[in-house]
Amino acid sequence: MSDLLSQDEIDALLRGMSESSSQETTITDQDKDVLGEIGNISMGTAATTLSILLNQKVNITTPVVSVLRWDELPKEFPVPYVAIKVVYKEGLEGVNLLILKKEDVEIIADLMMGGTGNIEFSEELSELQISAIQEAMNQMIGSASTSLSSMLNLRIDISPPEAFVIDFAQNAEEMIPELKSADEIVKVAFRMTVGDLIDSQIMQLIPVDFAKQLVNAMLSNTLGAFPAEERTEAKSSVQETIRTSEKPSMEESSKRQTVASSHSFQQKKEEKSERVYNVSPVQFESFDEEEERRYPENIELILDVPLEITVELGRTQKLVREILEFSTGSIIELDKLAGEPVDILVNGKVIAKGEVVVIDENFGVRITDIVNPSNRL
Repeated sequence: MSDLLSQDEIDALLRGMSESSSQETTITDQDKDVLGEIGNISMGTAATTLSILLNQKVNITTPVVSVLRWDELPKEFPVPYVAIKVVYKEGLEGVNLLILKKEDVEIIADLMMGGTGNIEFSEELSELQISAIQEAMNQMIGSASTSLSSMLNLRIDISPPEAFVIDFAQNAEEMIPELKSADEIVKVAFRMTVGDLIDSQIMQLIPVDFAKQLVNAMLSNTLGAFPAEERTEAKSSVQETIRTSEKPSMEESSKRQTVASSHSFQQKKEEKSERVYNVSPVQFESFDEEEERRYPENIELILDVPLEITVELGRTQKLVREILEFSTGSIIELDKLAGEPVDILVNGKVIAKGEVVVIDENFGVRITDIVNPSNRL
């Protein structure tokens, strides 16, 4: 008997491989529900960050997930949009594309630069506007990645987001070859409102293979605590819970840590066996030497919050009659001596001492002493 495969056998193997590959890359309705839940939570924290940056109330609603083919993108996005490309390098590997309307980008850029957002739209975006939206998306995606990392229990690292104008009918293949090579593309659409200035959509385009990574990571993290024989039943229950649950607000979603259905399974697990308690000696902190300062694990959530720094040279008190006598050339004597350290304040609270220096043609302050935290209180 010959060891060589016949043509019919080869064709059958190829068909089997094709069907297997198709099953792995197909996005099911349950996968869409999981992707919607991931987007719901991660974009909730992103909306909070954008609200702080723009000093406007930002709301991003529950997402709508659909699947598109590459040739459907020009019809779905007939006019030029602004795209922000995010490459995941660690924890997850893939590309995520954020899509914004050009008019929305102009308003956000104006708010980022201290404007009111009430502007006349231009035909083309300037480099300054592209830089402004890139910085805004950098902050948003950073917050979303932090939330995603906590949700999936993974260390996630991304490359700096890249912003550019994209026309899906002309330059899309050059700008995003990663999406061109995907058979199907997952579109996650959010309704975004910014004060009374924007009522529009912000969209995510994700290759199917990367979307599958997100779904598997979410389910693996949620089901990791269950025994192997219970995971199939638990997976179905978790997906069903996500599918049938009411759509929560973004604020509630950003606080969600686990899927509610896991509680019932955990109770069943505890009923099957007696509780075992691990007892260990209490470990007290050492007061012999000062330990290195450690920041809370969730400090990343507020690292991008802007603070106002003020340097105070000195103070004095004057009567109303003395102030009315001020004129050009008047000298006001302060309560500090020449060469005495100046106070450095953050949001009105003294946090350090320093000395005034000159950097090129600008004044600066060299920090000479940090105020003890107990003294700040």
